[in-house]
Amino acid sequence: MKRILQLVVTRWLARTPIGMILLGLGWLFTRRRRARKQQPANSPELRRPGRRSGNPYAWRGPAAGDRR
Repeated sequence: MKRILQLVVTRWLARTPIGMILLGLGWLFTRRRRARKQQPANSPELRRPGRRSGNPYAWRGPAAGDRR
């Protein structure tokens, strides 16, 4: 439902030049926020060896086999 609402609002805003400016600013702020969130942390807990990646599609090496 959220995605459908986003689509409707985006299409409605895209009809006018002011709406396009608002969409561009929203995109820029969202991109910056996501970039800040993905910065590597220097925490010892996050840097310890053997920590599994949060990405389910990450390559785990040949010895990983069927471990999940």
